[in-house]
Amino acid sequence: MTANHDQIKFAYWVPNVSGGLVISKIEQRTGWDIDYNRRLAQIAEQAGFDYALSQIRFTAGYGAEFQHEPVAFSHALLAATTKLKVIAALLPGPWNPAVAAKQIATISQLTEGRVAVNIVSGWFRGEFTAIGEPWLDHDERYRRSEEFIRSLRGIWTQDSFTFRGDFYRFSDYTLKPKPAQPLPEIFQGGSSRAARDMAARVSDWYFTNGNSVDEIKKQVDDIRAKARANNHSVRIGVNAFAIARDSEVEARSVLNEIIAKADPEAVNAFGHEVKNAGKASPEGQGNWAKSSFEDLVQYNDGFKTNLIGTPEQIAERIIALKKIGVDLVLLGFLHFQEEVEYFGRRVIPLVRALEADAARHVQAAE
Repeated sequence: MTANHDQIKFAYWVPNVSGGLVISKIEQRTGWDIDYNRRLAQIAEQAGFDYALSQIRFTAGYGAEFQHEPVAFSHALLAATTKLKVIAALLPGPWNPAVAAKQIATISQLTEGRVAVNIVSGWFRGEFTAIGEPWLDHDERYRRSEEFIRSLRGIWTQDSFTFRGDFYRFSDYTLKPKPAQPLPEIFQGGSSRAARDMAARVSDWYFTNGNSVDEIKKQVDDIRAKARANNHSVRIGVNAFAIARDSEVEARSVLNEIIAKADPEAVNAFGHEVKNAGKASPEGQGNWAKSSFEDLVQYNDGFKTNLIGTPEQIAERIIALKKIGVDLVLLGFLHFQEEVEYFGRRVIPLVRALEADAARHVQAAE
């Protein structure tokens, strides 16, 4: 078996928002309430998942009529588990880094360091308008996020922290207690030039939308080269919607049903918003620039990653992702509790066996 740090890691989207992870009227045996999610976190922990990612939404839309706040929700999941790390989404603007740093430091102390953060720069202008937050230009949002991350890390590591940015300012600020060691990991997402450059400077982890192996490799190579030039190191997480079934025919049938029962009005409205957000970037692209209607049925292009089929097929595709430099797979499911259990029982052991086999071949060649 390979050492833990060499193993690809698994995370799941926390359904703390109603409507599931697809914009479809297909039945989803997934709950957004705390009882369902506590049990799901325990199942995921037992199944071999490393992380859970709580979502941030302030307004309803695209089926997400109800939304639990992610920091409080993450703490509840941490209290129900013993090993799982929970990543709480934070949105600069509504969150101030001083408040966020203190919240997360306290949760870190209470959970032996099992909390992390995902810095969401924001793509939905209507959400900011609804809550009275200024809407910044595309690259300005990423500049603010970078200052947010630098502020978090400075507060967590320094006494008498002083910072003079365009968005945040601190003067001789000392936070006590600081987070437990190791420090909370900092994740971020985005596919634009600004997002990738920011990750290559300040983030521990970079999330990208689902895509083919070849397209993901281009992003991985780009970010890693930029990070090396900055004397920085960043790990890569990829979004995927998993449909693991006993036969490929059954898995493809589920995918076809999800798309056939998609809500066209909601999918098109979502597509309009996210593509407008991408067009606002200097290069005129973003996460969803090349997404079709079918791709957009899953919020983060999870179908594109193609973890759809038998456990054996999915395990081999995960290893293919690992070979191009992917460190983590972030998974969505149709029926979370039962499918996370199945994935842990049928897919993860195959991945670990393939990793161990690859490690033996490397040792034999040395």
